[in-house]
Amino acid sequence: VQLQAFGGGLVQAGDSLRLSCAASGRTFSRYAMGWFRQAPGKEREFVAAISWSGAGTYYKDSVKGRFTISRDNAKNTVYLQMNSLKPEDTAVYYCAASEYGSSSYPADFGSWGQGTQVTVSS
Repeated sequence: VQLQAFGGGLVQAGDSLRLSCAASGRTFSRYAMGWFRQAPGKEREFVAAISWSGAGTYYKDSVKGRFTISRDNAKNTVYLQMNSLKPEDTAVYYCAASEYGSSSYPADFGSWGQGTQVTVSS
């Protein structure tokens, strides 16, 4: 599956953004999907994941209550709604697809989008 993430931008602390990730192919609904992020000089880290059906969602502790992951299998798209953004949320955000179910480990995701930059100013 090929992925394309978009929706990033420059916002102020406290603002909201919604990232989208469009997938190609007919088998999107078979994949668990995840969002990861990578800040300059840091390793890529897990942000959120959602099961193939959307019934299960999982979050990094620091984004719980602020970020919401969702998917629309009819549109082959996964979303990340980000509210109450903080400067420490600044990173390149990547969407990824996993054939192995929801996971927080990048190695479990075989397909990655190109990333979209999110910058939060204080």
